[in-house]
Amino acid sequence: MQFSENWLRTFVNPPLNTESLGHLMTMSGLEVEEARPVAPPFSGVVVGHIIEAEKHPNADKLKLCKVDAGTGELLQIVCGAPNAAIGMKVPCAKVGAALPGGFAIKAAKLRGVESFGMLCSARELGLSDDHGGLLVLGKDAPVGMDVREWLNLDDISFTIKLTPNRADCLSLTGIAREVATLTGVPLTPAPLSLVPPTSDARRAIVLDAPHACPRYCGRIISGVNAKAPTPGWMKDRLERSGLRSISALVDITNYVMLELGQPLHAFDNAHLSGAIHVRFPRPDEELRLLNEQTVKPAADTLLIADDACALALAGIMGGAESGITLETTELFLESAFFAPDAITGRARAYGFTSDASHRYERGVDFQLQRPAIERATQLILDICGGTPGPVEEARADEHLPRREEIALRPERVCKVLGIQLDSLAMKELLMRESLQVRDLMAELRVLPPAFRFDLETEEDLIEEIARLYGYDNIPSLAPQGKLNMLASTESVRTDWDIRHQMAERGFQEVVNFSFVDAAWERDFCANTSPIKLANPIAAQMEAMRSSLIPGLVANLLTNRKRQQNRVRVFELGRCFLRQEQNGANEEVPGFYQPRRLAALAAGTALPEQWGETARAVDFFDLKGDIEALFAPRTLTFAPVSNPSLHPGRAATVFLDGKDIGLIGEIHPVWVQRYELGTAPVVFEIDLNAALSALRPASGEISRMPTAQRDLALVVPVSVPAVQVLNALHEAAPAIVREIVLFDVYQGKGIEPGCKSLAFRISMQDTHRTLEDAEVDGAISGLLTHVERTVGGRLRV
Repeated sequence: MQFSENWLRTFVNPPLNTESLGHLMTMSGLEVEEARPVAPPFSGVVVGHIIEAEKHPNADKLKLCKVDAGTGELLQIVCGAPNAAIGMKVPCAKVGAALPGGFAIKAAKLRGVESFGMLCSARELGLSDDHGGLLVLGKDAPVGMDVREWLNLDDISFTIKLTPNRADCLSLTGIAREVATLTGVPLTPAPLSLVPPTSDARRAIVLDAPHACPRYCGRIISGVNAKAPTPGWMKDRLERSGLRSISALVDITNYVMLELGQPLHAFDNAHLSGAIHVRFPRPDEELRLLNEQTVKPAADTLLIADDACALALAGIMGGAESGITLETTELFLESAFFAPDAITGRARAYGFTSDASHRYERGVDFQLQRPAIERATQLILDICGGTPGPVEEARADEHLPRREEIALRPERVCKVLGIQLDSLAMKELLMRESLQVRDLMAELRVLPPAFRFDLETEEDLIEEIARLYGYDNIPSLAPQGKLNMLASTESVRTDWDIRHQMAERGFQEVVNFSFVDAAWERDFCANTSPIKLANPIAAQMEAMRSSLIPGLVANLLTNRKRQQNRVRVFELGRCFLRQEQNGANEEVPGFYQPRRLAALAAGTALPEQWGETARAVDFFDLKGDIEALFAPRTLTFAPVSNPSLHPGRAATVFLDGKDIGLIGEIHPVWVQRYELGTAPVVFEIDLNAALSALRPASGEISRMPTAQRDLALVVPVSVPAVQVLNALHEAAPAIVREIVLFDVYQGKGIEPGCKSLAFRISMQDTHRTLEDAEVDGAISGLLTHVERTVGGRLRV
């Protein structure tokens, strides 16, 4: 909403300067986005009257003018404007004047002739870009008066940002009413009076859709002069409100809309046939609008029509065929209330918007139609002349908005706002806003006016009291309350514990979108039917991710393009699966949203340094990271076939026998296709599994010596080392403290198809030194169990 400060001050004139007035409006919810002067600073420019205008003796395109500038003597001024003529009144910059841009006027000789001043165009005064000639002032402009005063240039154009609920402030009356309420200064409303009809010209009105248009007023005005000029004061106010002047009749309807907030429309009555109908479109009906756009109205678009055809999109834009022109002598003036639901979104559906639809969508005062048409009628008669007929009004009261009383509890207000106000103070604040208030002791009953569509609940009234009381007056107090230390358990870790541990392992956290390219889902997750978005923010973000790995690969690509070869990143986040993909249902019916932890490592295993030879990160590096994350719990790994991972370099991760995720190297096909360089290694696990932890348990530290034995076992190549290790643990007696695999060998001395696994077995008792017989017996038992379970034998 844009408006002139001087225009606003004709309604309410508080003792505040421009800056204070803007701050007041902003703090009341009418945020001032811009406050700019309507003209740049200049001085010494007065109204000049050209008395003589002769050709310059030494130049074809210059004129030698004698100008009366109110100084008591004529000024000789050389002028190059093509429109300079005797009798014109124009801005005259006298010697010593300062024009915009720091340009000072001095006496000078132009082609041998002295010039004592300058006649100005609009561009030279910074009023517009027009420099085709001198700025022509009205014939009634007093000679010698300061141009700033005559053109009312000491004005500010405010632009305020309104929230959709404050449609009542989409007019000067609404803003002035707000300022008057906040400052206590009396409001001077626009002059509204009934214009008695002086003719019997009328046109019937039929409400075929009363629920969409429950009130419609119309009036015929005959004998108007559409060519009459728009008064300068009206032009200035319109232009400083962001509207250009078109013609007197159109300007008047726009002026009343800005002044009162009620959109109006004028039809050329000569082009109307029969009664006016407010209805929905007929099949295949078309309408050419004022913007020359031809539309086929949708079934839910309300129309204004006569007995012959559609005339306008109701509350949006008029039709070209029935619009007024400079030849119009008789008009039909419309002032109607359209239900917001009947207008909302309709203009945007046709690819444009209008000032009228902007107001109707948010709600217009349903009691304003008659005063607005009377106000417009009076302005038309004053400017264009004419003979008004009676106002025809069609109403469907049962469909007009109803104003219901709202119960307001004073103690609730104090509790929510944190201030102490009695019910009398609240009542006074609300009554200043034209609200009707009844005090019922325990509560207030508040009836909102017709122009306040936004007041419906007790919370709305509490917000209104806060606004009127002043946000600056509400103390900013720190919250107070009793806080109890929450019990923490050592068997559960937090997300931050995981983040810190991953960072300690050299990883950096990333946060990626949950939306990914469907092709990435197919390639890296083998997911051919991802959850698609109905309205994706970008074409390459059309699907919900079922894995965190594609996002990490995208991070790797971004870093590679910036010459960052060593990348170690991780992410904690949700994935999105259909219920049948996981057999579980969480939070959203039909979908499963597990939280996961994923990491990616690429490039060298260690940062570049002198103490270690550079080598590429591999499966076992990341395996060590994930084992450190779960320590002291033991993970087991089993080979897995996954289309996104390298065959033979991928494994399923198990914790206590439960599948919690996978680890592996990205498949060579995708490494080549996506130009990933060296193959990155990734893992993805269930975050809940990582959050669980073993409760620390104390144990006695033995003072006795440790006995160690090395056991080299020959097993078939197909037997994984973990299977042998599990067998050893199964048969280990209490004295066995640790079993560690320290060597794997294949080659000379080992028959084909077999391998040698060497384990170091540490044994100790807490109270005594172990005897050789006990140690030998334990080793013998372990060997026997391995031979029986996995077919292993002692290597000799």
